[in-house]
Amino acid sequence: MLFVTIVLDGVGVGAQPDAHRYGDAGADTLGHVIATQSPHLPHLQALGLGNIRHIDGLPPATAPVASFGKMTEVSAGKDSTTGHWELAGLLLGDAFPTYPNGFPDDLIDAFIDRTEARGVLGNRPESGTVIVEELGERHMETGAPIVYTSADSVFQIAAHVDVIGLEALYEMCRITRDEVCTGPHGVGRVIARPFEGTPGSFRRISPKRKDFARLPDEPTLQDLLQEAGVRTVSIGKVADLFGGRGFTETRKTTSNKDGIEATIDGIRRAVQGGERTFIWVNLIDFDQEYGHRNDPQGFAKALESFDRALPRLTEALPRESRLVITADHGNDPTTPGTDHSREYVPLLYWGDPSPRPLGTRRSFRDHAATVLRFFDLHVPADSVPFEQRVLG
Repeated sequence: MLFVTIVLDGVGVGAQPDAHRYGDAGADTLGHVIATQSPHLPHLQALGLGNIRHIDGLPPATAPVASFGKMTEVSAGKDSTTGHWELAGLLLGDAFPTYPNGFPDDLIDAFIDRTEARGVLGNRPESGTVIVEELGERHMETGAPIVYTSADSVFQIAAHVDVIGLEALYEMCRITRDEVCTGPHGVGRVIARPFEGTPGSFRRISPKRKDFARLPDEPTLQDLLQEAGVRTVSIGKVADLFGGRGFTETRKTTSNKDGIEATIDGIRRAVQGGERTFIWVNLIDFDQEYGHRNDPQGFAKALESFDRALPRLTEALPRESRLVITADHGNDPTTPGTDHSREYVPLLYWGDPSPRPLGTRRSFRDHAATVLRFFDLHVPADSVPFEQRVLG
């Protein structure tokens, strides 16, 4: 038995009714990318992407190969941690703390005290590339780490590997996670951002980035699967969002292409091994490379690349297996801001014996319910597996 979930990070399908509360009224990541760039997506279209809702430039399939619908985020927030946690069956009543004006003095003082840092540089919301370029030389002169945040609930620490070595940076982040960012300052992630190079040509070392996530307070989908003897595999950043908890195997990736190849390899290994397996994939380029950088053309090309890879993915899947293609939030590259957006996420459910409309799901938790049902495990009463139709 094999179940694969692929999260197209940031590929929302239109603003939720509460989007205005997040400053996201009118956001429509997929709709706006298709309207402005006209990407060629024949395989996603065949699955039923154009059947989810009316999208100019993406006609509905006459006979979709997959069941289709969209899911509503109920948790407070619009970041990757919140979205993935809800996909894993958890709801956040209160959003993770964010710091649009930088971190308060008491938090910075605690950081310096606990980590013995030589002060801090930055302390504001900023693009990592921009702040490293601006403060990297001063960091090399003073030894003070660059601390910054974003619209997400993150405490990011950037350091040149020749000034603060990788292991020292990771330890600084671990201390920050365990001793500084706690209680009301319990951010979703503390992130190590190492870089190298010289002033004017600094380069982030993305493969050495390391996330220290806040741990869930309740059992997650993958925890329940592990307890039942199901092999759980994370591809991409998924495991980082849960502090690594609940995964039998973790495979880091550097790009969508790398993630797709790792997924195909993971499917083949699962088939060869014959174990019950759940593979959870995050393809990050849509969000990281194009959404945050307001690059609709690059976003469209990434969609086309994924579309071209789809036949290889589905051909690798054995009969009776399942594939979900969804997202964790929106990130509309056509809007002035560079933040995530509060949007519905797409739902394509391949392998369903009777492809059909799945409606508007009331929560991302229906994903967890579907995986649990597939492996014959208990389904919580507050969520509905995809096989059960909902109105909307």
